This record gives sequence, structure tokens and C-alpha cells, in this order.
Amino acid sequence: MDHRDVRAAVAQMLEVLGPRTGEGWTVPAGPLEWSCRETAVHIGHDLLAYAGQLAARPADAYLPFDLCVHPTAPPAEVLQVAAACGELLGSALATADPSLRAWHWGPCDPTGFAAMGVAETLLHTHDITRGLGVDWTPPARLCAAVLERLFPDAPTGEPARVLLWCTGRGDLDGLPRKTSWTWQAALSD
Repeated sequence: MDHRDVRAAVAQMLEVLGPRTGEGWTVPAGPLEWSCRETAVHIGHDLLAYAGQLAARPADAYLPFDLCVHPTAPPAEVLQVAAACGELLGSALATADPSLRAWHWGPCDPTGFAAMGVAETLLHTHDITRGLGVDWTPPARLCAAVLERLFPDAPTGEPARVLLWCTGRGDLDGLPRKTSWTWQAALSD
């Protein structure tokens, strides 16, 4: 995965959520305790954090900074912030050497940060659409790539359904619903 995938995921987010910024974003985002607005801020936070990790290349911790979005910023502006953070991650990925390693619970390469950025964007966009009552499924191609990179032991099946199951957001025939999960971004090299 790379910068193009992150930009594609952000484009999906903007396409589905952009027309709905006038709706009530104070409701919970699907199964989350966060509101739709807080979840969109979280997307931006994670994309920015991943860009920072790639830029600074820390070996043993996350950089001690956080994204602060003004509390009165309306949903349209929050989406702009998330999209800007996605572009920062995309730019960091576009220039990153494939051998680069930065910390995410161990040494993580650029493909891992790209996959996490795509996953955070798609999964939390899905959460927000649930909160807003919109029927939306993340795109299969991006879900399949996330599964391959972050969930190598995932069961086979339709990629979006499998990704939602792997992250405790859905059911999968014959398998118990996940109540906890982790992805495998760090490499063993």
C-alpha cells in the first residue's frame, strides 16, 4: 500500500460524508462512544500521527503531539482538517524510502503506515455513516489491501465484510463476533 491508497480512502470519505455535513454530527458514530464529529477529528489525528512518525522516524514511541481541532469547527471544516492530514500522510509516504522504519508498537514500514491510514479512514467513515443513517460499504479493493497487510490471518470472503468483522464491526458467517482485536503493522525485521 502507498500514498495513492491513502488518497483514495480520503476521497471516499469526502465523497460519502461531504454532502452530509449539514446533518446532526453530535450523534454517536455507529457502535462508538464518540460522536460523528469526534470520530472525524480522530481520523485526522491518526493520519497526522502516522505522517509525523514517518517524518521523524522514532524507534520506540509516538511523537508527543496531538491534533487540536477548534471545538466550534463545523463538520465541513473538520472534514477539511481530516483531508489535509490525509494529504500530509500521502506526501510523507510518497517520499519515504521503502526501507524506512518508524515506531508503531514495533518497527513499521511505509506500507504499514499506509495500510493503517486507509483502515482508519475507511473504518471510521463507516462508523460515521452508521451514525448518520447512511448505507455505505468501504470499497473492496482498499479493504482487500488492508486485510493483506494488517490482518494476514483474516478469513476469506468479501473484503469489506471481512475487514468489518476483523475490527469488531460486523458479523461473518460461522464465526463469533470480535470483541477485541489488533492489527499487525509492525514488522519482525
